[in-house]
Amino acid sequence: MFNRLAAIEEKHETLTEKLSDPETIKDRNLFMRLSKEQSDLKPIVDKFREYKKILSAIEEDEEVLSSGDKELKVLAEEELEDLRQRRAEVVEELKLILLPQDPRDEKNVIIEIRAGTGGEEAALFAADLFKMYSRYAEQKRWKVEVIEARPTGLGGLKEITVSIQGRGAYSRLKYESGVHRVQRVPETETSGRIHTSAATVAVLPEAEEIDISIDEKDLRLDTYRASGAGGQHVNKVSSAVRITHLPTGIVVQCQDERSQYKNREKAMRILRSRLYEIKIEAQEREISEERKAQVGSGDRSERIRTYNFPQNRVTDHRIALTLQKLTYILEGNLDELLDALITYYQTEKLKKVA
Repeated sequence: MFNRLAAIEEKHETLTEKLSDPETIKDRNLFMRLSKEQSDLKPIVDKFREYKKILSAIEEDEEVLSSGDKELKVLAEEELEDLRQRRAEVVEELKLILLPQDPRDEKNVIIEIRAGTGGEEAALFAADLFKMYSRYAEQKRWKVEVIEARPTGLGGLKEITVSIQGRGAYSRLKYESGVHRVQRVPETETSGRIHTSAATVAVLPEAEEIDISIDEKDLRLDTYRASGAGGQHVNKVSSAVRITHLPTGIVVQCQDERSQYKNREKAMRILRSRLYEIKIEAQEREISEERKAQVGSGDRSERIRTYNFPQNRVTDHRIALTLQKLTYILEGNLDELLDALITYYQTEKLKKVA
């Protein structure tokens, strides 16, 4: 690790020299590119230099301890304890800085929520999850856009697909994929018996056109009349869109908008994101088994969290974290949960840093 840090410091110094070169300054594009590169390296270099200063101070205090001055020895011993503790902290900070960044972290996300086992109660829980993520997005001042929804007559959701647009959305929400289980007494239950239901959540980084190129020859487009509430529009206009990606068999449909063009645009966003996820997962499988180690089998049928209403409890099974504040969390206050998950997975990555 320290050899790598020394190389980064040397590169930073080389960039600093280049940026002071008149020929570099003349070339605006080159100057901006090198400036950004230097700026990206600066936090690492600053932290490494802090580490080297601490090492130097430790050496000085250790020399004092070997001297005969008793008063200075007492002061040196006290300072050494603090310095050694700070050295350990800086080493961990350096490891964290050196972790490879997920290039998807700053992307917007597509969230797909589907009712699982449990009938209408599962659909009502899916609606609760949608509200929870929407409220969290509002707190972050992110934009929420419903792409496709299949509501039930009692206010539940068989499934819903939404786009959440905001800086760092994927970095905050990427560990939400999986099965979310709820334990509560349904309003229709007269005997007061607790039911267990589930909903699945999939979080996809929203891909841009530059991320995924789709050949129109690979698509089959079908249009049909939208179902559900909508009056004359539903009966007369074939605005709903179903797109099939022939090479993979992925089918995406959208009927939320009155315009066929807008429905097609939304459906393409979902398709592009699903293909992007497939591409990234394939790359990760080729590179290492790191993702598998972090998120288990990656099977979305894996239970990740339980929401227990009688006990006002939320438990995340991946990190064995239980919070007695279910109502608070469902109101969109997810940071405590998400911070714990992010810290856990960063710690797992740190174990792999040499």
